[in-house]
Amino acid sequence: MSFSKETKEELCKAGFLSDEQKKAAAYGMVLFSRVFSASALTFTTESRHTAMLYSETISAMTSSIIELSVKLTRRGGENRLFTLSVPDTSDCEKIFDFFGHSVNSPNLRINRANIDGEECLSYFLRGVFLVCGSVTDPEKDYHLEFVVPHKNLASDLERIITEVDEINTEPNIVKRKGSYIVYIKGSNNIEDMLTYMGAPMSSLNIIQNKMVKSVRNRINRRVNSETANSNKTAAAAAGQLYAIKIIKEHKGLDYLPEELRELAQLRLENPEYNLRELGAALKEPISRSGVNHRLQRIIAISKELSGK
Repeated sequence: MSFSKETKEELCKAGFLSDEQKKAAAYGMVLFSRVFSASALTFTTESRHTAMLYSETISAMTSSIIELSVKLTRRGGENRLFTLSVPDTSDCEKIFDFFGHSVNSPNLRINRANIDGEECLSYFLRGVFLVCGSVTDPEKDYHLEFVVPHKNLASDLERIITEVDEINTEPNIVKRKGSYIVYIKGSNNIEDMLTYMGAPMSSLNIIQNKMVKSVRNRINRRVNSETANSNKTAAAAAGQLYAIKIIKEHKGLDYLPEELRELAQLRLENPEYNLRELGAALKEPISRSGVNHRLQRIIAISKELSGK
């Protein structure tokens, strides 16, 4: 199941505490359906829970008959497309009128009389999300959007979301394939939006996902850093071993002063040691910088002997 479907299932199971909340959610669902007019009402979804809530809520509130048809979109019945419609034109007109819309109105706009107070606004947005919203899997991106059929409705929705203090974000609108997309970016904004609409577990899922990503990125940075340091150490050790080989071939290690000879022999025996380990292994231990200084002297001697 997709993250978006899981979120809608959580929202459908959240329930209502009052008739006003139920009416606000029902209004969000019908108003932002693909078709909502005095003569037709049609809604299509892949969420069975949304289809059931839509049918039960609208039928109970308006005493209208809602027809449900199911179409399989994949073999084996893995994916289903639920289409809900109101077959009786008089029922369509009754629903249209129930929510305070007039046949003579030229454009659909949000009728705020159906959203009784701020506490009902979250239920209205819940209904809107259920019929035209989606949220991207946080493993991939942080993106929540509403696909709205009408420009004025999209503008109204953008304005109403901006007014919510708990969300504290300003959505954007773009046009895509004849629809208007009201979208929100950013993990914190989406977490707030989901929590406000009544899906705290989905919000928590995003937070947990961010924590996992953060830990994973930190580990990757550390591994990359350690790998880079190891490669750097290996390359430096190879250069030191080559210098010691040059000295050994031209003059022998006895040519070196005692403190350099001891270090050269230790490097030959322990090519994997870093500078700190080499310094600690000397008869008289010295610091990392002291080891580096002596090795630079060995490299300088090898260059003199090889004429480079």
